[in-house]
Amino acid sequence: VLAAYQQDRPRDGKLRMFKVIKALHVKIPNDLRELRVLGQSLWRRRADILAYFDTGASNGPVENINGKLEHLRGIALGFRNKANYILRSLIHSGGLRGAINAL
Repeated sequence: VLAAYQQDRPRDGKLRMFKVIKALHVKIPNDLRELRVLGQSLWRRRADILAYFDTGASNGPVENINGKLEHLRGIALGFRNKANYILRSLIHSGGLRGAINAL
């Protein structure tokens, strides 16, 4: 998978990625259930995965930010006071490191 994304030409990367997806879809024995499920998921989403090589765009950065926000929301649960919720969020995200010496 990494080799596909490291190809100099997008066409070569797309072909390599397609071969990986196809191999995981077709050649995995039934005993390796997790890999079979991965192969099936990749096969269903192959158009989306391969579209990266045509456009060069990825939703990875957006998903990264969303994951961080969800994690932060989970950490700050239980605060009833909005100011305390915001303060806890800033402490966790590093927004107060320069302002408070105790952190």
